[in-house]
Amino acid sequence: MFPHLTAAVMSLAVVTAAPAEAAPGLVPAADREVVFTVDGTATYGTLHVPAHRAGHRLRAALLLPGSGPTDRDGNQPPHASPNTLAQLAAALDADRIATLRFDKYGTGRTGLGAYRDHPSELDYPAFVRQATAAYASLRDQPETDPHALMVVGHSEGAMTALLLGGTAHPRPAGLALLQPQAIRLLDLVALQLHAQVAEAARQGQLTPEQQRTIDAAIDAAVKALREHRPVDTTGLPPAVAQLFEAFQGPSGRFVETDDAIYPPAAAAALRPGTRVLVTCGTNDVQVPCATTDALTAALRRARVGGPGRVPLPGLDHLLHDADHPDTPAPAALDALHRFAAR
Repeated sequence: MFPHLTAAVMSLAVVTAAPAEAAPGLVPAADREVVFTVDGTATYGTLHVPAHRAGHRLRAALLLPGSGPTDRDGNQPPHASPNTLAQLAAALDADRIATLRFDKYGTGRTGLGAYRDHPSELDYPAFVRQATAAYASLRDQPETDPHALMVVGHSEGAMTALLLGGTAHPRPAGLALLQPQAIRLLDLVALQLHAQVAEAARQGQLTPEQQRTIDAAIDAAVKALREHRPVDTTGLPPAVAQLFEAFQGPSGRFVETDDAIYPPAAAAALRPGTRVLVTCGTNDVQVPCATTDALTAALRRARVGGPGRVPLPGLDHLLHDADHPDTPAPAALDALHRFAAR
């Protein structure tokens, strides 16, 4: 899908962390900083290696974050710190699975890198190349089994994981697509905006006529973006107008290249038998379960392995529920453990 993926220039440097205590005969669990270079940008990440027998090659998973400036731990400091990816790494440690998570462009130690002076040129394929380089770095670690690699992606990161599933070498043994972006980006944005407008109308903040006007303006804005025409923000609430203005401005190239991806079509490139987990939370207002229908059907046609789609009752986009507002809920962790089990 991206012919220039193989053009990524990769190098590897590792800084070893101090070992922790371990049971007799085991190498202790440890984190270490990993640095790889892609497209002229040094990218920084954390490799977590569970306790293991010396010389034993471990299964390993690349962890990919959701959209926006989300760092290696799954945070967007200082406003949001759910630690989603750090917590997933801890959960996979229990299954003796090594993990690599990294600061993607615009976050953490990596920053904008080569795009520092021209951030508007940062497009979605650049993030896919960065993830591809991370996968190669994980593959080449001395503790990991290159034939037992997995990719675990959350939200937008799940779409990236799906693309890696059909292009990375060697092909991943499994993909965990957690609350995935499973339809085109602008379709998802429109869906979310229409839902917010409907809720405002339900609460009496908008009249039915105002709701119809705003819904029509949202659809017209999406159509204009896809046809490379200026968006008419007349009839849009100020916050929605600002969003579409940003989509035409500094974020324009990213939005256009992300929106070009239709995730169900990417499923056709997966190797038959690849283990695939798709989760959807019934309280996820960002990625409702219905948005995964076409992807689920495409995965069946691709003849991938299970567990397939697993609905998670009561869970939101961050895998939380009412009883677990700060950590992945047991239902999410159970789905992940079942996927990881051999």
